[in-house]
Amino acid sequence: MEDQGRQIGDVLLEVENISLSFGAVRAISDVSFDIKKGEIRAIIGPNGAGKTSMLNCINGFYHPQQGTITYKGNKRSAMKPHEAAEQGIARTFQNVALFKGMSTLDNIMTGRNLKMKSGLLSSMLWWGMAEKEELEHRRYVEDIIDFLEIEAIRKTPVGRLPYGLQKRVELGRALAAEPELLLLDEPMAGMNLEEKEDMCRFILDVNDEFGTTICLIEHDMGVVMDISDRVMVLDYGGKIGDGVPEEVRANQNVIDAYLGGGH
Repeated sequence: MEDQGRQIGDVLLEVENISLSFGAVRAISDVSFDIKKGEIRAIIGPNGAGKTSMLNCINGFYHPQQGTITYKGNKRSAMKPHEAAEQGIARTFQNVALFKGMSTLDNIMTGRNLKMKSGLLSSMLWWGMAEKEELEHRRYVEDIIDFLEIEAIRKTPVGRLPYGLQKRVELGRALAAEPELLLLDEPMAGMNLEEKEDMCRFILDVNDEFGTTICLIEHDMGVVMDISDRVMVLDYGGKIGDGVPEEVRANQNVIDAYLGGGH
């Protein structure tokens, strides 16, 4: 884990005119935006605005009926989740998706699966290349555990952990895949103030120290305005604002969406 420094570069991912419907329900309506390499990009909006659906389109859970997504110069209309993972896109979820009976260490180790090269037989027998590889992956995971300050719970089954720590373990599992683009779906939902402050710090450190590009959905406007480089606002599936936090905060359409009677 090298400190790569914080630099915002060229466009890493571009979404062009994406529309997604479920029957008669339009979840996303002709939305375009981009994510630049090295930035923290926020997607905000009231409940039901289409935020999670957008993340699901980016990493292949949903296939939009219209539009294209260009990632690292490759244009596509759809991608499967395992393809997204192989190409460096990792994801956390609104509801924690961990193996509750497994330890913190073992949960984060599952994030290394795509990095493991040894064959099934040698893995089963745990010798040669498999043994060497396992030790290298374990060292990487231990570095993540140190980085996230969760050494004290490394052997604790995650089902016994408080919610805030479970969210931190899920972040660790995503980081174990060494993503270029990290998608965070409400990483601070359900947290108290102290837990939110910790998670904000870790998100900023991931972005700063590893150079990881981050796209996050978050309802806490204070958090979004503090840590994001650019903010896109969705409402009823359409884009109503996009820009640096100061621009979005002053956008009358955004003010109406959050303060108006429609929500």
